[in-house]
Amino acid sequence: MAAQVPFHGFLLLLPLLTITAASSAPLPLHALLSLKSSLNDPAGALSPWTYAGAASAGATRSLSPPWCAWPGIACDAATGDIVGIDLSCRNLSGTFPTTAATLLAPTLASLNLSWNAFAGELPSAVFLLRRLVKLDISHNFFNSTFPDGIAKLGSLAVLDAYSNCFAGLIPRSIGGLRRLEKLNLGGSFFNGSVPAELGQLRQLRFLHLAGNALSGQLPRELGELALLEHLEIGYNGYDGGIPAEFGGLTQLQYLDVAAANLSGSVPPELSGLAQLQSLFLFKNKLAGAIPPSWSSLRALQVLDLSDNHLAGEIPAGFGELGNLTTLNLMSNFLSGTVPATIGELPSLEVLQLWNNSLTGRLPESLGASGRLARLDVSTNSLSGPIPSGICAGNRLLRLILFANRFNSTIPTSLANCSSLWRVRLESNRLSGTIPAGFGAVQNLTYMDLSSNELTGGIPFDLVASPSLEYLNVSGNPVGGALPDTAWLAPKLQIFAASKCALHSEMPPFGASGCANLYRLELAGNELSGAIPSDIGRCKRLVSLRLQHNNLSGEIPAVLAALPSVTEVDLSWNALTGSVPAGFANCTTLETFDVSFNQLRPAGASSESPDPNEGGSARHTAAMWVSAVAVAFAGMVVLALTARWLQCLENDSAASSVSGAGGERPNVVVGPWRMTAFQRLSFTADDVARCVEGSDGIVGAGSSGTVYRAKMPNGDVIAVKKLWQAPAQKETASDNAPTQRCRQDGVDGDERVLAEVEMLGHLRHRNIVRLLGWCTNGETTMLLYEYMPNGSLDELLHGPAAGKTPKARPGWDARYRIAVGVAQGVSYLHHDCLPAVAHRDLKPSNILLDADMEARVADFGVAKALQGAAPMSVVAGSCGYIAPEYTYTLRVDEKSDVYSYGVVLLEILTGRRSVEAEYGEGSNIVDWARRKVAAGGGTLSDLTEQSMSESAREEMALVLRVALLCTSRCPQDRPSMRDVLTMLQEARPKPSRKPTAKKQVP
Repeated sequence: MAAQVPFHGFLLLLPLLTITAASSAPLPLHALLSLKSSLNDPAGALSPWTYAGAASAGATRSLSPPWCAWPGIACDAATGDIVGIDLSCRNLSGTFPTTAATLLAPTLASLNLSWNAFAGELPSAVFLLRRLVKLDISHNFFNSTFPDGIAKLGSLAVLDAYSNCFAGLIPRSIGGLRRLEKLNLGGSFFNGSVPAELGQLRQLRFLHLAGNALSGQLPRELGELALLEHLEIGYNGYDGGIPAEFGGLTQLQYLDVAAANLSGSVPPELSGLAQLQSLFLFKNKLAGAIPPSWSSLRALQVLDLSDNHLAGEIPAGFGELGNLTTLNLMSNFLSGTVPATIGELPSLEVLQLWNNSLTGRLPESLGASGRLARLDVSTNSLSGPIPSGICAGNRLLRLILFANRFNSTIPTSLANCSSLWRVRLESNRLSGTIPAGFGAVQNLTYMDLSSNELTGGIPFDLVASPSLEYLNVSGNPVGGALPDTAWLAPKLQIFAASKCALHSEMPPFGASGCANLYRLELAGNELSGAIPSDIGRCKRLVSLRLQHNNLSGEIPAVLAALPSVTEVDLSWNALTGSVPAGFANCTTLETFDVSFNQLRPAGASSESPDPNEGGSARHTAAMWVSAVAVAFAGMVVLALTARWLQCLENDSAASSVSGAGGERPNVVVGPWRMTAFQRLSFTADDVARCVEGSDGIVGAGSSGTVYRAKMPNGDVIAVKKLWQAPAQKETASDNAPTQRCRQDGVDGDERVLAEVEMLGHLRHRNIVRLLGWCTNGETTMLLYEYMPNGSLDELLHGPAAGKTPKARPGWDARYRIAVGVAQGVSYLHHDCLPAVAHRDLKPSNILLDADMEARVADFGVAKALQGAAPMSVVAGSCGYIAPEYTYTLRVDEKSDVYSYGVVLLEILTGRRSVEAEYGEGSNIVDWARRKVAAGGGTLSDLTEQSMSESAREEMALVLRVALLCTSRCPQDRPSMRDVLTMLQEARPKPSRKPTAKKQVP
């Protein structure tokens, strides 16, 4: 009789049975499960890939196995073999295991791992997939050198590795992939020269090597790729020019060698490219004339030769390029006239010829085709009339003609051009009147007509335009009165009409006027009457310039209450009364000039002066107001500092009573009082003597003058003497600011003083130490440790006038500075209690000590984050303010992270945060992202070409950190602690283990 198996023994056998079943599963299933186990899948994209799911789906040995329905898997319909794996856009990382590669090798023809987070070396297991026809690993973070093992994939037709971090040389072995039709190695950090072996890829139709660090001469062997249709090899740093052999690429449709340091002349041999549709050679050093033979490129649609050293005339034969839609020749040294035949091009949409030396007239037929959308011929010497049919098709968006010699009237047809968006006609010799009708152009947002000879007044409809944001007619003798509708344009932000011979009174702003106006310039006219009392409705007003008019009446008190006003110039008018007391509390004000009026000191008699003493009284008032103007000029003393004076008065009495309490060492020396945050071996009188005169001045800012002060004992400190502010008075006008300082039942002065003390007690090697401050009740001086190497701004962009420029440091020094700043800001965010937001991080507020160690400075607008409410105005500097801060006014760490990212971009590129090259309304962040998006901004066009390979590798990783920090969405920005970690990981250490390596997203 057979032995009975106990029930509990059967239970023990169950796991063994399961293992046996799994081990008998088909090999493709084993391969996929092995692949899944080697991948990190945070989003669960591969969660359907399970053995249980395959087993429950039915027979696993049928011709239609269940894994063929798994996401990303493609099978042969006849055999059921796995022929394709597409894991793109799934946020995967990890590796491709040898087990999976071995099992999939007999059948797999396509592998797509693009748009994921794979990093490290390209797994060698991939080279076991000998039947691969397509391999796509683009948009990942693979680094190190590109393996020579790629030559084992002899069946490859498509190899796409775009946008990774590969470095080193492009493997010459790629030349052995004779079936290759598409090769994309762009957007990495390959260096060295382009291998001549690529010329052996006779089946190649697409070659993309742009956006690397390639150098050397372009191999003429590339001219042997007879089937090549797309060649994109720009954004590198080659030597020499374009090989004449490229003229033999008879099938070529797209050629891009832009921003590649090319020199020499433009080869006329390219005229043999009969199929060429797009030619981009911009931003090189190409010289000589444009070959007239290029007029035979009849298939050409886009030609961009801008930003070179080309000279001579524009070939007249270009008028025969009937398919041409875009002609960009700007920023060269071209001369002569614009060929008349250019105006007859039937498909022309974009014509950009600015910044050359062109003369003569624009073709009268320009625009007659009805397709012209963008015309920019600014900064030339063109003359004659503006073509009347330039907007014949109502497609013209941009008309940019400034800085020429056009001497006609503005065509009335332009006022009927419904497509117009941007018009710049300034600095010409245009005459006649401004045509009526522009106000009905629904899309017109920007119009600059300044510095011409226009007359006839400002049209009523123009200043009421529904979309107009910018209007400048300054420097024209237009005459007449300001239209009553002047403030009705609902989106108007800037209105400039200075020196226009305007007269009459300023119209009132009305209930709906000036809602978005932030700059109003009417200087140098003959305006009379009072400043409209309802100017307080202009809540966004930043700059008001009304100087040199005949305005009378009193200065409206509501001006001082505008939340963002920084500049008020009312000088050289006939204003009376006194300066409104509210300006004493206007902490946003940077420039305030009311000189040369008939103002009187506050509290003086309001009786009219004797006629015989009018001149003397006016002179006396002018002198008084000038003195007031000097005092007010420093009112940009930021909100925190502006409140100190009253706080110090109260604190002095309290501290003298507590004396022995010993919380703070208060020393009273004559009229000066010192509050020190550490033991100091000098007195307030010693400090005061050092700031007498101007010998020790080393700088001046909006909040005060900075002195280098050597104390009697030999210590050297920096003293910031704050601009003198008027004493605060207990008036009704002060109630609102005082009320804003109160929160949770705590007196506002106490809160401000507590915050100042907190900043004074900051202790970190990368934070400039505030040693203390001195006051005599009228003047306040802040005492800092002295930084002998100046600021990061001076180091990167050059010193102020009169100072010796320093050589720009190498990457090692800049890297240390970047890390030092990150350490300082990380300390503020993560190690201070409560956390502190700096709110004005920029290179000029980063100082360098004797060892070039970075110190974060200027905490004038810093804010403790515990229970922080939104700010009443935007604090910070243009180009460094996070996008969301300008409309939320809420303080948090992410605003500092954005500012740090901008600083990091400056450290990497050596550029300023705001430059004219970036375009209007753009900063270095927009510029860098455009370069990266174009495929060439990884490093080659963003940083110096002279850097070593290792430095460029590190800079590439730091660039990614900078772009992360400047993400438009605050939630996408890392914390400063994470930023510091990523920066430290960007510089490899010999002792670091590969498994501990953290990847930069």
